[in-house]
Amino acid sequence: MTNALAKLRSINAQFISNFVHNDVVAHDALLHSRFAYISGSGARVDRATYLKNWATGFDPAVLPYWDTRDEHISVFGDFALVSAMNKYVERVDGIERTEMAAYTDTYFREGGHWRCIQAQITPVAPASWPSDDTIISIYVGGKLQPIGSV
Repeated sequence: MTNALAKLRSINAQFISNFVHNDVVAHDALLHSRFAYISGSGARVDRATYLKNWATGFDPAVLPYWDTRDEHISVFGDFALVSAMNKYVERVDGIERTEMAAYTDTYFREGGHWRCIQAQITPVAPASWPSDDTIISIYVGGKLQPIGSV
């Protein structure tokens, strides 16, 4: 199980890096062929549409700050749940607002490889935001920062 946890932590970090860098090719490799996404609004999005949107989903001018925090990983044989929260600053029409969203990614191990079969995002109310001491990665202007430097 220790190896599975380490592998899933690494995959989660890659998942976030893929988003920040709009890396569709690397991200596609993490997804199961039957992958589906459920957005924060509840919309169900198929794999092809999700990957198309992934190509332009992150813009450092719009999202100048992005962190990942409060990561939890649970392994159940060949299934795993990877959840964490992202705090981010979003600029819209010159106005910045700070938001947070929780995500849960469901992974299935098939042929020795973990693949994300479903991702779901949920907006988080400020009263439920985890503290900064749970931060595991920070991106400023689309660039990974050393923890404690921001």
